[in-house]
Amino acid sequence: MSDAYELATWQWLPRPRPGVFAFFADARNLERITPAFLNFHVLSAGPIEMRAGARIDYRLRLRGVPLLWRSDITVWEPPHHFVDEQRRGPYRQWTHTHTFEDEAGGTMVRDHVLYRLPGPDLVTPVVNAVLVAPDTRRIFAFRHTALEECLGLAGQTRSGPVTIVRHRL
Repeated sequence: MSDAYELATWQWLPRPRPGVFAFFADARNLERITPAFLNFHVLSAGPIEMRAGARIDYRLRLRGVPLLWRSDITVWEPPHHFVDEQRRGPYRQWTHTHTFEDEAGGTMVRDHVLYRLPGPDLVTPVVNAVLVAPDTRRIFAFRHTALEECLGLAGQTRSGPVTIVRHRL
């Protein structure tokens, strides 16, 4: 058995789905919606053609430790959803599903992440509770605020909590 963690959150934006999806389809926008404390930068050169099979490299600092992160886009179905999966980085597994649905004249954006931590199962619940889950909640809460600002929607959106649930697999 091993521990896996499931993160879920949502945000409703009063904008049509194609435009919201287009914002997420520009990989460089990830820098705009990631908190400064991560010192996050996209390393992949030039315009990144988002599609299934696209590979994106990033550099960041996590609690002061420099990291390289590589993601592959494994599912690409505009303007409905896409999935990015970590291929290199701090997690044993990181699978992030982004979905976009028409709702109440706007777009419901849902984030679902399944992640597993490296290390022995005896230690990972403590590491997750003390370090990973609080940081991850903070990152996704920041993303809600940053999306409002980037899209000029201050005070016009609704956001759900960032929940993380532990599973024994």
